[in-house]
Amino acid sequence: MSKATADWTRVGDRFYRRTQLYDSIFDPDLELENYIVTGAPYSGAVALYRDESKIYSFRGSKTAKSSIDLYSCAGKLIRRITWDKGRIVAVGWSAEERLLVVTNDGTVRSYADLQSDFSPFSLGHDAEEYGVTSCKFWSTGFVALLGNNKLVAVTRYDEPRPQALASAPVGEVISWTVIPPEHTSSRSVEVLLAVDGTVHVVDAAECEDRGLQAGPFRHISVSPNGKFISLYTDDGEVWVISSDFQDRLSEYESKVKTPPKDLQWCGNNAIVLAWEDEIHLVGPNGAASKFDDYNSFVHLLPDIDGIRVLTNTVCEFLQKVPDSTEEIYRVGSTSPGSVLLDAVEQLDKKSPKADDNIQMIRSNLDEAVDVCVRAAGQEYSVHRQKQLLKAASFGKSVLDLYNSDDFVDMTEVLRVLNAVRFYEIGLPLSYEQYIRLTPERLVQRLVNRQQYLLALKMSEFLHLPVDRIYVNWARQKVRSSSTDEDSLCEEIVRKLNGKRGVSFEEVAHAAYDEGRGKLAAELLEHEPRAGKQVPLLLSVGEEFVALDKAIESGDTDLVFYVLLNLKKKMPLSSFFRTINSRPVATSIVESSAIDQDQELLKDFYYQDDRRVDGSNLLLSEALAAGDINAAADKMKMAAKLLRDSKEYTAQVAALEDAQKLLRFQEAFEKDLNEPFVGLSVNETLSKLIKTGNMKRSQKVQTEFKVSDKTFSWIRLRALVSRRYWIELEELSKGKKSAIGWEPYFNEILGAGNTKLASLFIPKCTHLAMAERIEMWLKCGLANKAGEEALKAKDRNALEELRTKATGSAQLDIDRMIAQLQKGR
Repeated sequence: MSKATADWTRVGDRFYRRTQLYDSIFDPDLELENYIVTGAPYSGAVALYRDESKIYSFRGSKTAKSSIDLYSCAGKLIRRITWDKGRIVAVGWSAEERLLVVTNDGTVRSYADLQSDFSPFSLGHDAEEYGVTSCKFWSTGFVALLGNNKLVAVTRYDEPRPQALASAPVGEVISWTVIPPEHTSSRSVEVLLAVDGTVHVVDAAECEDRGLQAGPFRHISVSPNGKFISLYTDDGEVWVISSDFQDRLSEYESKVKTPPKDLQWCGNNAIVLAWEDEIHLVGPNGAASKFDDYNSFVHLLPDIDGIRVLTNTVCEFLQKVPDSTEEIYRVGSTSPGSVLLDAVEQLDKKSPKADDNIQMIRSNLDEAVDVCVRAAGQEYSVHRQKQLLKAASFGKSVLDLYNSDDFVDMTEVLRVLNAVRFYEIGLPLSYEQYIRLTPERLVQRLVNRQQYLLALKMSEFLHLPVDRIYVNWARQKVRSSSTDEDSLCEEIVRKLNGKRGVSFEEVAHAAYDEGRGKLAAELLEHEPRAGKQVPLLLSVGEEFVALDKAIESGDTDLVFYVLLNLKKKMPLSSFFRTINSRPVATSIVESSAIDQDQELLKDFYYQDDRRVDGSNLLLSEALAAGDINAAADKMKMAAKLLRDSKEYTAQVAALEDAQKLLRFQEAFEKDLNEPFVGLSVNETLSKLIKTGNMKRSQKVQTEFKVSDKTFSWIRLRALVSRRYWIELEELSKGKKSAIGWEPYFNEILGAGNTKLASLFIPKCTHLAMAERIEMWLKCGLANKAGEEALKAKDRNALEELRTKATGSAQLDIDRMIAQLQKGR
């Protein structure tokens, strides 16, 4: 086993290491120098596409079509995207491993994962008119530089809304880069443009010249933490300055006549310059080291804590040696961690020196254990991981009290990292990248590579939900399988049934998108949530099943949604036949149509032969109509609906009377200039009497066969309400009344006219003497009440009246009592 420091290189006072991740990456015939290569963050996939600016030889018929090839870091082809849609200007990646492809006309294709189709969007009219020259990406967005030097930013990929930044300076943009929003004080993206001899900073609001004099700058790059900027001058010098342009931190002279083809940051503390087969690593204070042992073209893929160096034959990771690793493995180190590692090696040799080492670091043993655990996480070598964890285990066994949580967590993490670093998977994550990526997003990357078994095992090991894995597997199965639909459905259901959180609707949707409608319908039968089933059932043409499922769910909004869709798709007659056999659907149609679509309700009542309901609807429209002719027409139609059936003779007569009344009222309004339309027959009679139109009221009575009794009541109340006392006095002279005379007395007395009311008391001959006496008293005529009692020879009544009477009335009653006594 090689020494841990064998791949270390000193740069100034720091150590850097080159860890070989994979070898024999690409076919030597690939001609990597003719490709533009971009890598996804966190050791993600690598995209290769032809550099159109370079001339290359055709090799037979292999290169008939251009493509974007997606590889793992180990050189395994994940997907090939055939390209024939315009010239590619830039390819970039998001933190979620979303692939962005930008063409010269401003069209952007966004591939959400490594397998499914894309969603397109445009950068706007200016991009289409002036063209896109280049793009710079960060984890959640990108900025496009247009042919007229305008800048367009897209800050979110899920809801892309291109936004123009402030106007850039006029002149050739020699190089440029972006500072992501999370690293700027304004929390919006800032663009650094090297124009002429200086650098301009552009954001959404303004463009500011930073006043540098040493340009033009052939390369400009920002460190991952956004604190430092590196610049490469025409003189072959590299500057590192602070991102606020206030401090120049270091300088380095490359002494190479040709400028490097690429300049990238290696973590936050070093810069890598790349020529065709040579790289320079520039550390703090201008210290540098040269690596010229590459035998093929070099591509740099920067990451948060280092840089991947990719050639035809090798993929290696260049990074600053982590502090914990340096503390343990540095030559001559006497740190507690280094001594503990030596102790466990002595223990393997059964040497007593192991105990001496432990005693030497006894007071710092817990610190030594922690360092060994951290260093294990930084190692790619499984052998060294085991040695460091063994040292940590030995150290904590000696300690009386030690919290083992970090040790246990690290062993779990290393099992995960070793699994995904395997060349078949090709995800060479560092510990820092794993922490930043999160286990959940790592599982999603495995799913995107169709590594479903590993994703499941890892999720179970880390206690993560597995439903998305099963759903993604099923969706991919639907897209790629040529198995017959029944067998495929059976296989998917067998795998997914009973799995918590699994949505059959998503799988069914994928089947529908692939044109497998029958399979989609079969899969939906296993979806327990009606809200998920119904929309897709409608899409696949299973309208009746969708309606029944919605009704079963008890969700009236869902039923209404289905009914709206059915009404759009089907002829009305078929729609009505469909809902007739489903009472819930019928009720919902009626309740909604009464307020929103009465024409639909009329058609429905007619189709269902519900004549009374249809005529009632027309009658309600007639009542609400503002125009008399329209109201009459509505009532005529309502009567016509019912006329064909003998069962509804009474209703037809009522509607005809209503039409007749409307005609009368129309005439009254014209003649009398008073509103009548909308009144009932009785109200019409009352209004005519009140306005002194007795003859017209009698005509209405005759025409509508209003009984004398009803008419008398209406006339009495109308006359009393208007205080037509003369007319009422004339009525008191009559010999007969259809309602008797007592109502006259009561109504007039209630209106306060006791004198007129008293005229009707003698006419109430059918009443008992006591009732008439009470009536006289109500009119304040005690003497007249006494006459009633005298006539009946009722002394007791007279005696009682005497107690109620006053003044002359009392004398009259005394006289009556005396008269009654003489008569004995």
